[in-house]
Amino acid sequence: MHSVVRYQFEAIDFGNAPLSDVADVAVDLRGNIHALVRGEYPLLTFDANGRLLRRWGRKLLANPHGLAVDPRDRLLAVDGARHVVLGMNPEGHVELCLGTPGVASDSGTTTGNFKLVRRGAAPFNCPTKVAVGPGGEIFVSDGYGNARVHRFSAEGRLIASWGEPGTGPGQFNLPHGIAIDDVGLVYVADRENERIQVFDARGRLQEIWNDIHRPAAICIKDGMVFVAELGRRMYIDNVLFQPDGTGPYSQVRIFDRAGIPLCCLGGPDPREPGSFYAAHSICVDGQGSIYVGEVRWPEGESPRPLDLRPSLQKFRKMKSLAAG
Repeated sequence: MHSVVRYQFEAIDFGNAPLSDVADVAVDLRGNIHALVRGEYPLLTFDANGRLLRRWGRKLLANPHGLAVDPRDRLLAVDGARHVVLGMNPEGHVELCLGTPGVASDSGTTTGNFKLVRRGAAPFNCPTKVAVGPGGEIFVSDGYGNARVHRFSAEGRLIASWGEPGTGPGQFNLPHGIAIDDVGLVYVADRENERIQVFDARGRLQEIWNDIHRPAAICIKDGMVFVAELGRRMYIDNVLFQPDGTGPYSQVRIFDRAGIPLCCLGGPDPREPGSFYAAHSICVDGQGSIYVGEVRWPEGESPRPLDLRPSLQKFRKMKSLAAG
């Protein structure tokens, strides 16, 4: 027996804010929603009803990519271009910097091209996402220019790193997302290997979930694992292309802790509300509502008028049903 959770799409205009490119999304301890966007102001803060509370962080991040909230209600933001993770208090003051700004570690590539990574290296080379463990430890997936996961103390001291480029168990081909469960297991979205790998906090491999369609992000809440999948119609080698009817489309899948699918969000037409062009980020609030952000446009391109549906959507939890 397991539970089937049903969700209803809830249209929220999110304060008419510029949301054409949402790299990540996180909910803080007060229930506010933070969208990490690629624009003049990389951080947009909303209440749960979509009312824009604040735009901030101008010139703070060169390439926003990942976002998380720690037990102090501090925002942790990944800047892939500057190879750092910044920790900011609720007032927006930077209190923590992981990595050396502007300095990429030596993994064999300086371009951020995951196909050119030759070895696992120190933090960071174009990192991707960040997650916080139950004790406040910080975990970073170091993906576009590296093939590692790094574990830090809450104060920013490097504790351990693991991973090498490849397709074997424990190896990575673009570790793009990361999440920590309530017992400290580390779930890594091994995107181009199309799987999720689960480790203990010391980096020892526990299990592998296969047949995950280019996972971009993971969130764990209330005993469930929420996975944003890019599918195979958007962003292959950072090149935008349109649906052609082949391969899995972008979607959100929800699993139990054993990897059994419970629910799926999204459909084949990405223009429809409740579906996705490229589901890139995901978080879940205290009421069980899901927020999904999308990144659609390679750097330097602009959205066509047809594609101006906001790239942040909310799904309200309806009910859970027992199923065999």
